[in-house]
Amino acid sequence: MMSVIRMLGLGLVLYGACACAASMLAPQTFLIEGETKPNRQPDGNSIVIVAPSGLIVFDTGRHPQHAQALIDFAREQNRPIVAIINSHWHLDHVGGNPRLRAAFPAIAVYASAAIDDARSGFLAEYRAHLVTELPESAKSPDAQQAIRAEIALIDEGAALGPTEVMAKSARPTIAGRALQLNLESNAVTAGDVWVFDPKTRVLLAGDLVTLPAPFFESACPARWRESLSHLEKAPFELLVPGHGAPMHRSQFETYRKAFSELLDCAAGSGEKNACIDGWLSDASALLISSEDASYARALIGYYLENYLRNPSERVRAFCAHSP
Repeated sequence: MMSVIRMLGLGLVLYGACACAASMLAPQTFLIEGETKPNRQPDGNSIVIVAPSGLIVFDTGRHPQHAQALIDFAREQNRPIVAIINSHWHLDHVGGNPRLRAAFPAIAVYASAAIDDARSGFLAEYRAHLVTELPESAKSPDAQQAIRAEIALIDEGAALGPTEVMAKSARPTIAGRALQLNLESNAVTAGDVWVFDPKTRVLLAGDLVTLPAPFFESACPARWRESLSHLEKAPFELLVPGHGAPMHRSQFETYRKAFSELLDCAAGSGEKNACIDGWLSDASALLISSEDASYARALIGYYLENYLRNPSERVRAFCAHSP
């Protein structure tokens, strides 16, 4: 997720508590949980796979604390991080890449080439917007520090991107571990990578699955819905979303149905609140707290008004190029 926290008027605070302890998902597979809360730019979930030749990290978060937790985990395991797989180019999923690359210079980074267009398009526009906010942010040192950190992160440029460009789905052996890397075109971004590990039957979904709501800033909703059907066909037992708690197959089916119902409602003529209430009802079993529900209400309302029912020319053009 990029800038919806600011767009919702919920403020921007970069530094805060980091719930960065690793928890085991499956044998040799660990989750370093991200955070998605109001008043703080998010970190996506990171997953670490312990492979024969080192550690594989799926997504690296945004904040320094999150990236440092990955480095600390590697030191505790006494193993190097030898590969990163990035699900997509949003800063809360690639922001830790420069720190990990500095700590482990031989690291390989697998991702689509979509970040190249994003750097000259979406990210360039976001950076320009941040620069216009700098003068006003002088009233709040924390806010100004946060904006400068975001700008500095965007300015890392190529260090955010891949060394191994994925142009299609593949089944590589990385660090001695056989994985299925699957590429979706023009769903959440122009190139979204999700991973299925046949050994543990864990699926790493990136932002193709997010809670407490889907994040539509750079997405083509119809193509995203189709991509969810591809995930459903994988024989997974546990799915790790880009944001939110891991879910079993029945919970993913709940998410998929709620997503589809939201798009159908948005395409109809019903009131906005009916669509919001529909999401909250359909996804209620996946929303852990009242804070999740409140945040989901704000997010869905924002996306309905600004993306689902009134897509920009950029979104229309993006969807027009969907395969």
